[in-house]
Amino acid sequence: MTALAYGLIEMNAEGPGFVLSDAPAHVMIRLKAVFPALHKASRGPFRFPSDKMTCADLDWFVQRYPMELGDGVARALETGVVTLKADRAEAGRILSPNWTPPAFAGLRPGQAVRDVQARNVEILQRFEGLLVADRVGAGKTYTAGAAMLREGNLPAVVVAPAHLSRQWVEVLHRFTTLTAWEVETTKPYDLPPADVYVFRYSNIGKWVDAFGQFTDEAGLGLVVFDEISELRHGEGTVKGRACLGLARAARRRLGLDATPLYNWGVEIWTVMQYLRPDVFGEREDFLREFAPSGRLEDPQAVRALLVDAHAMVRAEPVGAIPVKKSIVHVGHDVEQLASAEDWALELARKAREGSFNERGQAVRDLDLRIRQLTGVAKARSVAHLARMAMADGEKVLLAGWHREVYDIWLKELAEFRPRLYTGTESQRQKREAFEDFVRGGCQCLIISLRSGKGLDGLQAASKTVIIGELDWSPATHTQVIGRLAREGQEADEVHAIFPVASDGSDPPMVEMTGLKASEQHGVLDGDAPLDVSARDDGSRVQALVERYLKQQDGRAA
Repeated sequence: MTALAYGLIEMNAEGPGFVLSDAPAHVMIRLKAVFPALHKASRGPFRFPSDKMTCADLDWFVQRYPMELGDGVARALETGVVTLKADRAEAGRILSPNWTPPAFAGLRPGQAVRDVQARNVEILQRFEGLLVADRVGAGKTYTAGAAMLREGNLPAVVVAPAHLSRQWVEVLHRFTTLTAWEVETTKPYDLPPADVYVFRYSNIGKWVDAFGQFTDEAGLGLVVFDEISELRHGEGTVKGRACLGLARAARRRLGLDATPLYNWGVEIWTVMQYLRPDVFGEREDFLREFAPSGRLEDPQAVRALLVDAHAMVRAEPVGAIPVKKSIVHVGHDVEQLASAEDWALELARKAREGSFNERGQAVRDLDLRIRQLTGVAKARSVAHLARMAMADGEKVLLAGWHREVYDIWLKELAEFRPRLYTGTESQRQKREAFEDFVRGGCQCLIISLRSGKGLDGLQAASKTVIIGELDWSPATHTQVIGRLAREGQEADEVHAIFPVASDGSDPPMVEMTGLKASEQHGVLDGDAPLDVSARDDGSRVQALVERYLKQQDGRAA
């Protein structure tokens, strides 16, 4: 090493990237300030990935602190810097007001690609991985369809929730001249020739060994993960492992979801592993830099990184429909909830004082049973609210979760010919219920909170949605409301009604969804600071535990 060198950078012999060593103490301090992901207590050697952003940062650092460069390092750094500059120059051109979208060959007569969709496609072409987090109703499916028409993106694979696979095929055939094939079974078979194959998250795991049959010699062009928050648990699920295999095999990766974060903001790391794993690096580094406490400390900084890397875009839909949200305090069956006092208190005690396994099981049981009882206790009041909304012939979308609650609603609202669109019905039954609500005599469609994500067409029938049971995730509420607040809605605004009971699971759930919504908004929209005074309870239902224990303490006093 020369006298002027402040360290040594070599190519990593164990894999892609660089290794920096022999840096003096004052240089290491500066190095850790520039690269926060480096462990503060480490004295090196330090390993860096070879992505273009890291190359540019290392090159800049070496300008300030010259180092001895091993074989191939200078060329690798230069290549990364040149590529990054070219990418940013191209992104700047695409995002400029004077940019002219290219022509899209393969559109059906009368179809067109909007400018915002064309920009997203061009960003995807350049950076090869993109999260399109456009709000509900902005036309994300059409963005994917347009991307399939660009060079190098066929054959393509779409992975979608089961209730959306048929919709994908219909949209692609209506929008483009591409041939699309819906894969409905879990058992692999010889697929017919097609440009696009549409799988379901529920069957993709069974097709892992058959992936090779829908790629040509050039490999898989594009993989689209619709409602990508389905993959928020990552490789811990069968569908997560299968989709990661697709992501690594594809030339380009596109994630679609207006609500890619379902719970806390740290889910964004897992989501980006399927699209642009280079943006956040290793999970340990991400957590150390952005979430040392397990929660994002600065959601807006995460968003800034995503935007700066051109890894995420988010746009309002054309002609966005205003949503009027109303929280309505409704009565509930006091005896129904009072009957649960004894066992609820026992579960709360186990959740705090029991063994590790007892605590986990007690929390789950308390969550499920109190939510169910709360839904049942207020079910008739919710039905009464829906009845009033439908009195003038209006149609209502009524969202819930528990079968026992549905049964009460079906009985109380029988005169309005309610239909079910939940996890129990087959795809055929769901389509029949959908058609009856949109075009038939069904005045009330009872939909499961998580069964209608991405569903299009309900806006033609209704402008009122009632969230009859709450979900722990505010993203779920947003998605349900988005079935009506989207392009094609003829009303001036959509009315979203939240009937809330004063007891049971509703109070802590209202609080928790507010905390999560703040964090999610910071990552996705950037203009809402995280409420740092908000209490972090360490568990989504710990509030239920504390509620019952406090009630018991109050009675004892």
